Amino acid sequence: MIRLQNIEKVYRTNTVETLALNKVSLDIAKGEFLSIMGPSGCGKSTLLNIMGLLDEPSKGDVKIDEQTTINLNDKQLAQFRNKKIGFIFQSYHLINDLQVLDNVELPLLYRDSTAKERKQLATEALAKVGLSNRVKHFPSQLSGGQKQRVAIARAIVGRPEIILADEPTGNLDSAMGNEIMEILLQLNRDEGTTIVMVTHDEHMAQKTHRLVRLFDGSQVQ
Repeated sequence: MIRLQNIEKVYRTNTVETLALNKVSLDIAKGEFLSIMGPSGCGKSTLLNIMGLLDEPSKGDVKIDEQTTINLNDKQLAQFRNKKIGFIFQSYHLINDLQVLDNVELPLLYRDSTAKERKQLATEALAKVGLSNRVKHFPSQLSGGQKQRVAIARAIVGRPEIILADEPTGNLDSAMGNEIMEILLQLNRDEGTTIVMVTHDEHMAQKTHRLVRLFDGSQVQ
């Protein structure tokens, strides 16, 4: 489902050149749940952003579902992301002025769907994460765990084949983190969603199919 070949990422300023990723090659199968671990600054989020087509590698090739993405223009990349990939972030990235249902509908605004279809899909996504009774709430009225559930619902509302999760349990206590992890495991198990998760939590990582470790931008396991 995801193939990275000899990925390098270099950040340059006028005086400094930083190698964020060094010749990382990775194949992630359809339906796999992969976790990525490593110390802060080792390139985990950079790698996830390249998988999610939010950032371009300095060198190397990225294929998503056999599609070479390196030559797609910005509009094509945006359409491809919207169809194939859902994102979950550590800090939720919800819009405080929008109700829960409207937050979840957001990815569907970029598709050819009616308001009725958007509402139905968002309602179904919220039911999957156990928040059917919170559709008219605002993010400020929710706990951290509930906000992350909304973020998951938003990620899955368009029924993407891939979910990329950057520290999805990082801001939560252990009990709530376990609940969020169980939702991700269920999505992977029941719907065959391919999931890549960046985490600092060894306990969470051990629940996934495979663990990749990075150190100073290189894959060490």
